[in-house]
Amino acid sequence: MTNSTIASLAHQPDEMQSPSLINSKRNGDIKAVNEWSEPGPAAFDFRSDTVTRPTEQMLAAIASTTLQDDDFQQDPTTLGLEAWMAELTDKAAGLFVVSGTMGNQLGVRAHLQSPPHSVLCDARSHLVTHEAGGVASLSGAMVSCVTPANGRYMTQADLEAHVNRGRLITDCPTRLIVLEIPLGGVILPLKECCRISKWAREQSIALHLDGARLWEAVAAGAGSLRDYCACFDSISLCFSKGLGAPIGSMLVGSESLRERARWVRKSIGGGMRQAGVVCAAARVAVEATFLGGQLQRSHAHTREIATFWETRGGRLIYPAETNMVWLDLEPVGWTSEQLIRRGAALGLRLMGARLVVHYQIGDEAMDRLQGLMLEILATGFVNHPGQSR
Repeated sequence: MTNSTIASLAHQPDEMQSPSLINSKRNGDIKAVNEWSEPGPAAFDFRSDTVTRPTEQMLAAIASTTLQDDDFQQDPTTLGLEAWMAELTDKAAGLFVVSGTMGNQLGVRAHLQSPPHSVLCDARSHLVTHEAGGVASLSGAMVSCVTPANGRYMTQADLEAHVNRGRLITDCPTRLIVLEIPLGGVILPLKECCRISKWAREQSIALHLDGARLWEAVAAGAGSLRDYCACFDSISLCFSKGLGAPIGSMLVGSESLRERARWVRKSIGGGMRQAGVVCAAARVAVEATFLGGQLQRSHAHTREIATFWETRGGRLIYPAETNMVWLDLEPVGWTSEQLIRRGAALGLRLMGARLVVHYQIGDEAMDRLQGLMLEILATGFVNHPGQSR
């Protein structure tokens, strides 16, 4: 089955209901529905950690936010969030952007000047697979993809073997390395990250981090936010992946990089007016979800799922180090399509073998998922008796 088929199954829209059906009872009594007050369908959704619902605390922050113009750099809420994120990451400056993709693309273009230039990154990274070819269209750069030799995370040896030093007239020299931490839920160890950083700086190659889920690596105890960010010249951090904000990311780095990124942001339509509306919710997401310890709950659920699967004979594609569980379906004879369809019948939203756990996943969803895993393993071992339990 193709990736497009899996995507179409995973993105089937929920059955539409009219506002009158949602907000009224059959007896005619009107009952308002506040979707900010509970997770709703997100409590059963393992497709991604972007499906979380914003909370009433975020709504209250939005209602009391400042409403000045960010294009004029006058909004206190936006400026305050940018300064606070710069402080948390020990960087000079921050720039609020509407998405992680925009944060990555602004970071890449802010580092690169004029072609020829190439960007070195993991072949599985979001920059390559989910950003619509932005590096080519926005920065005029070639992307050189590397597959880690250990199958899990990038090392200095991987990068050193693929760097283009621009010694020949036919070369497209490496000017930027982009890493993603974690990638597929797997953490690049801080020690290896420091080794890569030291080597890249000796080569005068800039480093950008797609840190959309860096919060997860920190919550797992792999290192502090500042320690990881110290290895990079720029970092993009997402407020909606895992943290629950409705929108937004932050690009942090030097003041000069921030100002160049601001110019590029404006040139592609990313300038905002009353940005405090979204920045207020983003700040609550960091305070309540990341600093409030909610990610550790997600990780506990992740370990529970992985342990349940493995102790009953199932195999994982990658180790469950943060908030993702990758089920190896091949040995048990199931396809991603079967998993998605059977999950839907049980009221679970799935997107194939990758299960993403977020802090709004409920206990009922965990019970249903365990029942599904038992069904997979039971039928799989019956149909494939050669597999050991």
